[in-house]
Amino acid sequence: MAYMSQERKAQIAPSVKAICKKYGVKASLSVRNHSTLALTVTQGDIDFISNYLDTVGRTEHNQKWVGEKRNIDVNTYHYRNHFTGRALKFLTEVHAAMMLGNHDRSDIQSDYFDVGWYVDINIGRWDRPYALVK
Repeated sequence: MAYMSQERKAQIAPSVKAICKKYGVKASLSVRNHSTLALTVTQGDIDFISNYLDTVGRTEHNQKWVGEKRNIDVNTYHYRNHFTGRALKFLTEVHAAMMLGNHDRSDIQSDYFDVGWYVDINIGRWDRPYALVK
């Protein structure tokens, strides 16, 4: 059963903060529902929104739900296909840091899920969009 404690978050936080500082982004790390480690990136000089739209395509749906609202719930299983360049480097490093000590012994075919904890990465929030700082 997935479980994330405040103590484990405190162990992971220094490496995540160092990566955020390296890439010039501000973010907050939190525990959600005692099972998920969540990182919310609030501002920085990486243009995640344009990078995402350029990579996956500027469809009407993407323009409306990502471009106008300026937030993305990053799919942590497919982010390598949705981002490029500096945004991809940041997400790769921060995801690896958030997964440090985690395990995934899930077997999807038998509908068995066994993970240490879940990981969420959000660029902005629904009520507070990502702020691009130049």
